[in-house]
Amino acid sequence: MRCPYCSKLDNKVIDSRLSKDGRTIRRRRECIECGRRFTTYEKLEDVLPMVIKKDGRREAFNREKITEGIKKACQKRPVSMAQIEEFVDALEIHFQELGKKEIGSEEVGERVINRLKEWDGVAYVRFASVYRQFKDINEFMSELEAILKARKASTP
Repeated sequence: MRCPYCSKLDNKVIDSRLSKDGRTIRRRRECIECGRRFTTYEKLEDVLPMVIKKDGRREAFNREKITEGIKKACQKRPVSMAQIEEFVDALEIHFQELGKKEIGSEEVGERVINRLKEWDGVAYVRFASVYRQFKDINEFMSELEAILKARKASTP
């Protein structure tokens, strides 16, 4: 690891700690040349599948893009950042463990939309309106009616 102060490669690890989630190691290092200390983080390289978009394009699985989409849908709603981060962590682990090289964007989108439906109806409809690309108010209304019917059926 190159020292951020003097750019020399000679340094030693003086302390290592595992993060709370157990997926990252924090290392305190000391440069042999200049004596200054700095911190590095070591994380196992994720082997995530490529996502096949609806138009056929392929792009890398992007945790930040998923998180941002969920945050926008949940804006000013009673869904915490901890819930969002926990869900995206679980989503990422799920797709890593599948061992597939490619997955459809629908597979990711459906998992997200189902979780939002559990959390908050408004967040669900916000996300669905973009994800399902509603063309007009009738499509939007039919989705809302389906939510209301499901809610009535689950209420005793």
